[in-house]
Amino acid sequence: MKTQNWNIDPTHSEVQFKVKHLVISTVTGAFKNFEGSLNTETEDFDGAKAAFSLDVKSIDTNVADRDAHLKSGDFFDAEAHPRLTFEGVLSKVSDEKYQLVGPMTIKETTQEVTLDVAFGGVMVDGYGQTKAGFEINGKINRKDFGLTWSAVTEAGGVVVGDDVKLLLNVQLVKN
Repeated sequence: MKTQNWNIDPTHSEVQFKVKHLVISTVTGAFKNFEGSLNTETEDFDGAKAAFSLDVKSIDTNVADRDAHLKSGDFFDAEAHPRLTFEGVLSKVSDEKYQLVGPMTIKETTQEVTLDVAFGGVMVDGYGQTKAGFEINGKINRKDFGLTWSAVTEAGGVVVGDDVKLLLNVQLVKN
């Protein structure tokens, strides 16, 4: 089989994250602008090469002041480091489960990340486009990527947790 190229359909995809706040609740945010592709030589996507990039300035937690803080030098430093990138290889674990492993770069810091992937299937839409669906989940430690801002409350509680859950629902369109 020749290489098949698939691109993220941004209108049917989402990139979210969750992080603990004060250790007692969870804040959810999203990135609104992103792009990615998957190149595969197999029908079942085993061994497919993934490339993904997002615009850090598109962060949205539904609170403008918090978004501004996250874009600042305390966290992403979006002016100097406007993109988060990831490249990886998809490995089949079972019919519906995969792992996606590869380097993620945030603020010029690169770390290998392993993400769990649930394969939703392949379908042809009403316009004749072949689409594939994936749900991707994982966790990173924000401090491993230079996102080290921290504060402690008067009672000794941590304001922002270190672990960040990643949740991506991705629909790809076959080229």
